[in-house]
Amino acid sequence: MLFARIHVITDSIDVVRGVAGADEVAVQIRVKSNDAEAYALTVAAVEVCRAAGTLVLVNDRVGVALAAGADGVHLGADDLPVTAARRVLGPSAVIGATCRNPAAARAAVADGASYLGVGPAFATSTKDGLPPPLGPAAIAAVAEAVPGTPVLAIGGITADRVPLLAVHGVAAVAAFAKDPKGAAADFLAALR
Repeated sequence: MLFARIHVITDSIDVVRGVAGADEVAVQIRVKSNDAEAYALTVAAVEVCRAAGTLVLVNDRVGVALAAGADGVHLGADDLPVTAARRVLGPSAVIGATCRNPAAARAAVADGASYLGVGPAFATSTKDGLPPPLGPAAIAAVAEAVPGTPVLAIGGITADRVPLLAVHGVAAVAAFAKDPKGAAADFLAALR
């Protein structure tokens, strides 16, 4: 489960229930409001996902991940450094790091990142303030810079765009909103 190829980013327990137990899926809890809400959702997600054998990560919030018993975190550019998160969460935690270029990717891996999220791959309206899309070639360059480390493309990811990407896997938000289980199956088919 450490290297799940599909990361479902959500703030919905219904989406978590819809993908829990699906092949090669991990759940990333991303709650924009506050730690209390993030904690409550993460505790609920851990309960659902543990029984199903699905990995649970928390976006940005190391303290919430630790308190709720999640499997790890995904850190953005403005979050704690990977080295600090690794000290807090320990050697077995899954720690993802957002990167946009080969140098940042190599540094994150050297600091202890378990995998990298690279993007935005394509234009997306899911998150405000994102930089311009990287495109498939730039994402491939990041993946080539860290052989042996899983690289997940994020940003504007749809199942029909997966074949354009030379990566280990993908992370998405909007694609899972309506039919989580069906989307997970579509992404897995595209990745194979």
